[in-house]
Parts: sequence; C-alpha cells; structure tokens
Amino acid sequence: MITVDSISVPLTSLNPILIEGFGEGDHTIKIESKQYKSENKTLPIQGGTSIEFCLGDTRPLFENDAIVFGLLLAILAFIFWTSKLKRLTKFYSIVPALLLCYFIPSIFNSLDIINSHVSGLYGMAKNYLLPAALVLLCLSIDLKGIFRLGPKALIMFFTATIGIVIGGPIALWLCASWFPEVLQAAAGEEVWRGLSTVAGSWIGGGANQTAMKEINEVGDTIFSQMIIVDVFIANIFMSLILFGIGKRKKLDRWLKADNTAIDALQEKMQSYSASVSKIPTFKDVMIMVGVVFMVIGLAHICAEFLGPMFKSIIHNPYLSFLGSGFFWIVVLATLFGVLLSFTKAKQMEGVGASRVGSIFIYILVATIGMKMDIEQLIANWQTFKFLIIIGLIWIFIHGALLLVMAKLVKAPYFFAAVGSQANVGGAASAPVVAGAFHPSLAPVGVLLAVLGYAVGTIGAIVCTTMLMAVTG
Repeated sequence: MITVDSISVPLTSLNPILIEGFGEGDHTIKIESKQYKSENKTLPIQGGTSIEFCLGDTRPLFENDAIVFGLLLAILAFIFWTSKLKRLTKFYSIVPALLLCYFIPSIFNSLDIINSHVSGLYGMAKNYLLPAALVLLCLSIDLKGIFRLGPKALIMFFTATIGIVIGGPIALWLCASWFPEVLQAAAGEEVWRGLSTVAGSWIGGGANQTAMKEINEVGDTIFSQMIIVDVFIANIFMSLILFGIGKRKKLDRWLKADNTAIDALQEKMQSYSASVSKIPTFKDVMIMVGVVFMVIGLAHICAEFLGPMFKSIIHNPYLSFLGSGFFWIVVLATLFGVLLSFTKAKQMEGVGASRVGSIFIYILVATIGMKMDIEQLIANWQTFKFLIIIGLIWIFIHGALLLVMAKLVKAPYFFAAVGSQANVGGAASAPVVAGAFHPSLAPVGVLLAVLGYAVGTIGAIVCTTMLMAVTG
C-alpha cells in the first residue's frame, strides 16, 4: 500500500502506478506492506522487494500498455516490411533494421507519446520474453562449435572490462583539468563516488551497481544523476554497435579478421534447421510454447528461492550479484535451454524455435529503446553536462581500446561488439547484439554477460581506487 497525502493506492502488481495531482510544496509518501495470516498478525516486508519513484511534469499520450504494446509491434512490423522493399535496400544496408527497432521507440518516448516510467512493458520483456528467447535459442545450441570460437571472445571481453576500469579515471582527470569545479561537491555526493556505481553497472549489472553504492556510501542525489547518465551513454553506445553490425563485413576486412569458426557455426546451425524444418501443426506450436514457458516458470521459482537465500548468507560485496533474482533467471533459463538441447526438444527448431526467440528479442529491443529519453537530457543539460562529457570520454576510451585490440589479434567485429555489450549492456542486451549476427550466436552473449556479473564488483573497486587517486 502506498499512501500519498492521505490517498491510498494498493500495490497489486509489478506495473507502474501513476499518482497525479501533485501541487507545489512538500508531500508525504508512506509505503506500507502487510501480509495477513489466520491469527490476523501483520508481518513485515519479506524478500527482495524494491520500489522506484519517478517524478514527471507531463503525461504520455498513451498510458495503456495494451496500446503501447500494439504500437511497438506495429513499429517492428513496419520496419521489417520496409526492409524488404527494393527502393529501400540501400538505406537498410547503411542503417540496420535492428537499430531502427531500438531508435524509433526512443523518439516516441522523447516526444511523450509513450513513457517507459509509466509502462510495465520493459519489465515484462526482461523477465518473461528474454528468458523464453534464451531457452528457444539454446534448444539447438552447438556447444562444441561455440567452444571452437577460441580465446578471442575472452580476450575481447576482458579488453572491454579493462577499457571501463581505466577509462573512467582518465575521463575524470581530463574533465577535471578542463573544468575544476566538477570535483567540488558535498560529502557523499562526490563525482568519484557516483562514477564508481557506473563502473559497477558497465562491467557487471544492476546488482554490482547497488553493491558499489553501498561500499562507497554514494549519496542519493549523485546516484540518481549517475543512473540517468549510465542509461543515456550506454544506449548511445549500443546504437553505434548496432550500426556497426550493418557494416561488419567492411569492419572485418579492416581488422583482417578470421571469421572461419563463426561462419562454420552459422552454416552448421542453418543446415540443422533446414534438415528438421517442417510446416508446424497446432500441436507442434502448443507443445513448444508449453515447454518453454514451463521452463521459464521453473526458472522463476528457483530464482525466487536462490536470490534471497544468497542475499541472506553472502555479505561479501564481490559476490553481491548472487543475490540478484534476475541473474538466476538468466543463468537458469540458459542452463535449461542447453539441457533441453540434448533431448528430443532440440527438434523444436524445425517448427520455428529460433524464429519465435528472435521475435521475443526484437520486442525486448523495442522496450529497451523506450528507456532512452533524449529530451530530458537536453532540458537538464546544465545539471548533467559535466557527467555526460565524462561518460562520453569514458565510453570512447572503452571503444577505442576494443578496436585496437581487435586489430592486434585480428578478432572479428562480432567479438568486439558482444564483448562490449556483455560488459556495458549486461544480460539484457548482450544476447540481442550476438543474435543480430545470427540467432545461433545469442548464447555467446549470455555466457559472457554472466562472466561480467562475476567480475563486475572487483573491476569496479579497482576503478574506484583509481578515481579516488585522480580526485586526490
């Protein structure tokens, strides 16, 4: 139950609740959680419940998620329909369809046509469609083929991590040299503290970001500003990576990359898909959907148990990611998908498992795009300008180091893109980027993203030490 100025609103779902009518002055928000038993006793809040507040001065044109979902699907359908038109072939050879699936919803969000804070679609796609996509894309996984991709995947992943660890301190040093006032802040609100949470997010994920907030005692004001900078810079960089996918052949030629292992894996998966392909019956589709979402339900059951359990018994900040329910959902969905690939369920590829999984991934991309609000940053440029400059320099160093290493070891653009997103984007976007190259490669993004969770807090602490040294 949330009570605002004596008006109560029940918390009955995970969807956002819109509370209107705020006038000028102070307001009191009271949060009360109750669970009743037969003896009519009130129990305290249990588990990993979290509540996020967002204050806005405008309402989106469409608030109903049914309308927003229909709009997003219409956008996706329009993009893929136009991508097959001959007169737009050149346009789509420059701008990948996946980039538009991400960018157009962000424009709608910036224009207040839709709003990610009001909509619950991102949570739905992240918690339900992403795990389902991972299971579907792992059903026909070729583990031997993935292992044959060699060490370059790990080389590029750790290069991406190092780029984030050293990029933050260098960016802060440069910005402080140009604008000394950036280092002036109240206790707990120092820029280095806030940047430490960005490092945790970009190397690992949300759990690592929260761990850094607690470790460094980051103030709420600078933390909220860093979340906006984190999302904005990460989304801009993801846009560039998606744009690069459309130019991957040129990039690979420039890198002098050896794509033999990747091409062999794609060809093998395409051959297998063709060998089991058939016209799906109603029974085939129903069995596929039933198996997948049964597995996702099982993953959620296990995650609800494992997350709180590890959170209560592990107090080491280096292992804080083990207390994240989303971490376990991603890991278990991937594991169950791999296990199913050793059974007859693998033949579901013949009735369109990877195609359905790809649809779920594109829906996720559209909902991620909803989270990017360019207008908000423009309107609050004076507040965020130094942080944005630091973030842009930081991500530039990260990207430049990746390209240099890829050139040195002759790694394909695929490894650079996925290694980067496994760090900066995490489990929600790494499989999206990997799957954009080929659906069979999506598990590579998941595996590297899980590795990012493991090293996230350690890398962020190293980065924080360097940030403190720059601050003096």
